[in-house]
Amino acid sequence: MCGICGEITFDGSPASQDALAAMSACLAPRGPDGHGAVTRNRVGLGHRRLKIIDLSDKAEQPMVDAALGLTIAFNGCIYNYKELRSELQAKGYSFFSDGDTEVILKAWHAWGPEAPKRFHGMFAFAIYERDTGRLVLARDRFGIKPLYYSATDRRLRFASTLPAILAAGDVDTEIDLGALHNYMTFHAVVPAPRTLLSGIRKLPPATLRIVEPDGRTKDEVFWSLRFERTKEDLETSAEVWRDRVGEALRLAVDRRMIADVPVGVLLSGGVDSSLIVALLAEAGQTGLQTFSIGFESVGEEKGDEFMYSDIIAERFGTDHHKIFVPSDQLLTALPETIAAMSEPMVSYDNVGFFLLSKEVAKHVKVVQSGQGADEVFAGYHWYPKLSGSNTALDDYAEAFFDRDHDKFARHVSDRYLGEDFSRAFVSEHMGMPGAEDPVDKALRLDSTIMLVDDPVKRVDNMTMAWGLEARVPFLDHELVELAARIPPEHKLADGGKGVLKAVARQVVPAEVIDRPKGYFPVPALKYVEGPYLEMTRDALTSSRARERGLFRQDYLDALFDDPRAHITPLRGSELWQAALVEMWLQSHGL
Repeated sequence: MCGICGEITFDGSPASQDALAAMSACLAPRGPDGHGAVTRNRVGLGHRRLKIIDLSDKAEQPMVDAALGLTIAFNGCIYNYKELRSELQAKGYSFFSDGDTEVILKAWHAWGPEAPKRFHGMFAFAIYERDTGRLVLARDRFGIKPLYYSATDRRLRFASTLPAILAAGDVDTEIDLGALHNYMTFHAVVPAPRTLLSGIRKLPPATLRIVEPDGRTKDEVFWSLRFERTKEDLETSAEVWRDRVGEALRLAVDRRMIADVPVGVLLSGGVDSSLIVALLAEAGQTGLQTFSIGFESVGEEKGDEFMYSDIIAERFGTDHHKIFVPSDQLLTALPETIAAMSEPMVSYDNVGFFLLSKEVAKHVKVVQSGQGADEVFAGYHWYPKLSGSNTALDDYAEAFFDRDHDKFARHVSDRYLGEDFSRAFVSEHMGMPGAEDPVDKALRLDSTIMLVDDPVKRVDNMTMAWGLEARVPFLDHELVELAARIPPEHKLADGGKGVLKAVARQVVPAEVIDRPKGYFPVPALKYVEGPYLEMTRDALTSSRARERGLFRQDYLDALFDDPRAHITPLRGSELWQAALVEMWLQSHGL
């Protein structure tokens, strides 16, 4: 797990070492254990290292294989690198290091564009081919590892974070109208390739991009998720699906223990993270460090779920750490949290993950986390409503969208109005082949789009702000492919996530499984009162906000007068949503 960056020019001019240095400096928190750069005329690659696998300097990056004419900067982890290494050795390749980075290099030389299809893991990498002058960019199937870029006719720059691209300068920072519509409408989900800034884009997940020396590009999508079932799938019993999912999940969790440093677990107290802990204990893992966070309660709303994480920690004998955050510390941490965001992310639990990661990083460098289970196994409340729906787009939008296009037009200034980008995107995605059932359409959208640019992005940004690697076993692509074959009724059973809960009932205490559905509670922030209200008011009435003029003044006045009266269908604060995007822009000097 690391941070990568680079530049390649198309007009023969040398790559800018100043731009490379600026990007690398911005990425320093992602890789506190080492840094390096390689520049060769028109190309430069930079790297910040977090030592997880092969702790020696033999695995330092950017890694150069002079014999093959390849240079790589890589962020992530390939869990099956040992098996691939053996296969490559059988083909005659020799290795000078013991980690996964060199395996990617050799795999690219051996298999070319077929190589990413063989990787089990999370990755974003850039490979420069000396002999062809081409640059290869790739991102994993679920976009767990980010990759942003800025392209002009003269050059291409890329980095693990958007702020790193900004640090290098020469970027069009105009607001992208489609991205703003996504942010305000599609619950802050801005699908690739868009970002809020017109001059910065992100490589879509499961995409391999070949950049020719003259700047021409060719993309190949090397994986897609299809919800197609055989007659046997439709006739398979719930018990058989339970056993298959249990077996696949055990393998996914086991794969993510591969490291040359200890691996912990973020234990929220929900069924997903509890199941990870239980399966590790079942496999004989001892001395496992687990981590939970809690906040002050507000009124009758409790600010922690320690009672459930305690049950799991005691049952499986983990070395458990409970982290309590007072409200004043929460307020102090918000500016740092917002600055750590590569894009505006509206969820309240960003600051929770940020503060949790700060403490966890004092104990371990790697953790497993439960993100993805709801999107893969149908845990959200809108999936049952879509079962049998004849209006999947309308029903999904009613449940998930923060506002429709008409309401968007009443909230945003005329200069930022455009098409109904969000509804058009969801309509096109739902109309793609490979998912016919309305529940399948929503699951595919959520697991390949929403998940990538909400929970997954959030966890990467907040953990890597403290040099902490987060691994997500529920996004093992083989497990997700298996889940896609399971008929919706089995996933919708038992109040949602029926198949996964059936697996959990074999190893997890019932009081954790049958508890009310939880979330990452940050009640002091949720209601935007007191100092939080003043923070939002200061941001939205500042001179920079007035000059930018994102929102209509009558809308802002209504938000300030009564924040609780303006709540989205997913129970988010419209005031916090508006303020967050403005605070993010200001935090990056925009």
